Amino acid sequence: MKTLYILRHAKSSWEFNELSDHDRPLNKRGRSDAPLMGQELAARGVQPNLIISSPAVRALTTATLAGKELGYDPDDIAVDERIYGAGKEDLLEVVRGVSDDVDYLMLVGHNEAITEFANLLAPERISSLPTAGVVALEFKCGSWHDISKENASMLFYDFPKNYK
Repeated sequence: MKTLYILRHAKSSWEFNELSDHDRPLNKRGRSDAPLMGQELAARGVQPNLIISSPAVRALTTATLAGKELGYDPDDIAVDERIYGAGKEDLLEVVRGVSDDVDYLMLVGHNEAITEFANLLAPERISSLPTAGVVALEFKCGSWHDISKENASMLFYDFPKNYK
């Protein structure tokens, strides 16, 4: 069995016009929502063996803040350049390339691709994954290469507004 947690980055700031899209930070709500979702995931017993994040500041900060709440060392977060600007098939390629020694994987990325990726694999459709929202999928297979909608079940779909 393989378990995948698909996490959209938390709310980002548009306050700094001089920054590139890649360098946009989280806003105040994002800085509170990311650890909140980490706490909620921890309460569910989530313990990823690996967290892979987009290199964009808002995604990597989300991965770091949520990961800390899960007891995950921020220095162990893998950054994959392919996630920034990726399409759903690119995200599938990233996940299918993960070592089969990893059973619990968290992927942190961006919309629209992150919602499309979740819908590529999830048996139930999600209209749009909110910022800091997470979809947890379990696959009845032993290899990341074999994950598909056909062997997936949704464990949960959660987001910050469930707690406000």
